[in-house]
Amino acid sequence: MYSKILLLLIAISLVSCHASKPTIVTSKSQTSQKQRSVVQTTKKPTYSKSESNIPASTKNQNQTTTEVIESTSRTVVSNDVIDHYIAAYKDVAMGNMKTYGIPASIILAQGILESGAGKGDLALTANNHFGIKCHNDWLGESVRHDDDASQECFRKYNDASESFRDHALFLTGKKRYASLFQYEKDDYKAWAKGLRAAGYATDPRYPDKLMSYIERYQLHQYDAQVLGKKYDVSQSQAVLAAYKSTPNNPNFSYYEVQKGDTLYSISKKFNILIDDIKKNNNLSDNTLSIGQKLIVK
Repeated sequence: MYSKILLLLIAISLVSCHASKPTIVTSKSQTSQKQRSVVQTTKKPTYSKSESNIPASTKNQNQTTTEVIESTSRTVVSNDVIDHYIAAYKDVAMGNMKTYGIPASIILAQGILESGAGKGDLALTANNHFGIKCHNDWLGESVRHDDDASQECFRKYNDASESFRDHALFLTGKKRYASLFQYEKDDYKAWAKGLRAAGYATDPRYPDKLMSYIERYQLHQYDAQVLGKKYDVSQSQAVLAAYKSTPNNPNFSYYEVQKGDTLYSISKKFNILIDDIKKNNNLSDNTLSIGQKLIVK
């Protein structure tokens, strides 16, 4: 009896030992994550309607100033844009002066004025930097643009250099401009007045605008460079002296225009409306000259 019980216990013990299995430790593999392409976008700043034509770089008047150029389209540019325009095309202008006898200063001044320093509609859409219309002898491409009349025909070029060359050919090939080439090549004042007299522009202040750009940005130095003459700063100094010699009225406050100044920057500096500055100083447009005295209060 006891032997049977003992055998049964031994049997149960053996079965339980074989039934236990070793523990297997498993780790769940990490799921590979799909890579995502992240595209960073910069939201363009929004401006009020009155500011919509002013480049963002010109908002901070401590860094740069703006200027309104009345070309074939109303264009707002900074003085830096005009400086860059001059740097980009001064060599082309001097080359045309050597080849065709047109003062480089006049070429650059006309380019700045007519193209809005390269930012005007015609310059951007047609590479037309001088506002030259089609006329009957033009066989190239053209664009339509509102000017003196609605949807007038203007010449279109493949690049800006073609526009500069065509400008030279336009002046040398038209009889009405023949009198210009009787002037000295460094007499930019005579050329500016002669262009208006010959009918290049209808604006009565066209010569003053050209001369203003030439004097403010010292474009006549490129005429001297082509002619092998020493650049005479006394020309600019004479203009400044003329402005400074104007007697002050003790009842007004005056401001002397500095390089890069515009009516906009001056209006902000003295908290006065642009229209009031123009009215008080009998200005018909936004053209200023370095050294010019303006009534500001």
